[in-house]
Amino acid sequence: MLRTVNRLLTGLAGALLVALGAAVLIGALDLPRRWGFELPSAWPFAGPDDVLLPGTDLRRWRARGWWWPVVIAALAVVVLLSAWWLAAQARRGRLREVVVHSGGGEVASVRGRALEEVMEAEAEELPGVERAAVALSGRRTAPRARIVLTLGARGAPGVALARLCEEVLRHARMSAGLTRLPAEVRLRAVRHRAERVG
Repeated sequence: MLRTVNRLLTGLAGALLVALGAAVLIGALDLPRRWGFELPSAWPFAGPDDVLLPGTDLRRWRARGWWWPVVIAALAVVVLLSAWWLAAQARRGRLREVVVHSGGGEVASVRGRALEEVMEAEAEELPGVERAAVALSGRRTAPRARIVLTLGARGAPGVALARLCEEVLRHARMSAGLTRLPAEVRLRAVRHRAERVG
């Protein structure tokens, strides 16, 4: 849901900025006169001397009692929506805590970073794995794992993936009392710098 909202907001903001930039450039560079074409009558900038609100219009709007409250309210809404969107971006990064079910009706929570560190340490002990990075996301009652395994020169991807599922993910699922722990796993090869021989 948040990814869809991000894409929609980014697309709308990009389209508005491109349209506004094109309108300003066409007017500022005086392209209608240079290239010999006509602009629609509602076009805001027809020449390099045009402004969005001429002085007479600006004075007329300022004379009305509702002008400044509407401008301030509109800007406040833009600021609040921007702050909400920024907070949503910061929240979605990592899961702060995971709810642990003991099975007897008792519920506790463990820090998400602590569970990530345990999974990373266990994954790095697998044969052929040089480094592991784990990030938990989702809800605290239904976490998802994003795992990046960096394989050494002798690491076998199939073996590393099978052992990761059978051991690391199963242990994490059992220790947190989760019925399932979906994971997205990315495998990378370690890059060694070439050394000159001879």
